[in-house]
Amino acid sequence: MKPIAVGALRIGPGQPLALIGGPCAIENEKHALGTAERLARIAADHRTPFIYKSSYDKANRSSVGSYRGPGLREGLRILRLVRERVGVPVLSDVHDVSEVGPAADVLDVLQIPAFLCRQTDLVLACASTGKPVNVKKGQFLAPAEMKNVVAKIRSTGNERILLTERGTSFGYNNLVVDMRGLGEMRELGYPVVFDATHSVQLPGAAGDRSGGERKWVPGLARAAVAFGIDGLFMEMHEDPDRTLPDGRPLSDGPNMLRIDDLPRLLEQILSIRAAVAS
Repeated sequence: MKPIAVGALRIGPGQPLALIGGPCAIENEKHALGTAERLARIAADHRTPFIYKSSYDKANRSSVGSYRGPGLREGLRILRLVRERVGVPVLSDVHDVSEVGPAADVLDVLQIPAFLCRQTDLVLACASTGKPVNVKKGQFLAPAEMKNVVAKIRSTGNERILLTERGTSFGYNNLVVDMRGLGEMRELGYPVVFDATHSVQLPGAAGDRSGGERKWVPGLARAAVAFGIDGLFMEMHEDPDRTLPDGRPLSDGPNMLRIDDLPRLLEQILSIRAAVAS
């Protein structure tokens, strides 16, 4: 397995643990820039490579009235500003083949959402850009089945692949994490990322939106780092429980980590990683 290049940083064997994170969905330019600057500063203080994540459009919402983000054009404009002004790589979800071209012009990493990881046309379009592709493992897939997704990406000649675990459906409105899956996916020959915040999501549990159990994020993050991962994905916000000006809740608020809790968690997981390495 070789490390994957994302801008100036590398993710994979022999590299520092990478942090991918930010608010679930973009709110506005000021919030995105402020959040990116704060997260980048925390990551730099802990010597942790950082990729900013926020979605221009969260198409996989429970309700037609749920907040989705500013949309493709405005969202990519904001992400370009984050990339240029804050100086960090940026990542966002791509939901449709029509989005791939514009997204690839801005993003350092194209992310395929878990629900869409078997959409062949989308996977091939993202892979054909030559950009790094981060694929979320579907909640409905066994880890070993990700070999088929890897084969689709490799068929385009693209070897810049990241595979992300984000929990597996366990009955109604619940997800569980089988840590063995991290090892199984890593055996496919590509760096593995653990999504600690979506793994505590309770899909559809709030009726017209998903619930979540934020309190379990640190424990799962520590466990995954101890198991041996290459990157940690966490959606983070300064106040995940607040509402937007129009009264709608934030996207995935119940499972986002409070930014105030990030420094302590980074100290813990970096200590665990150092202990495992020794």
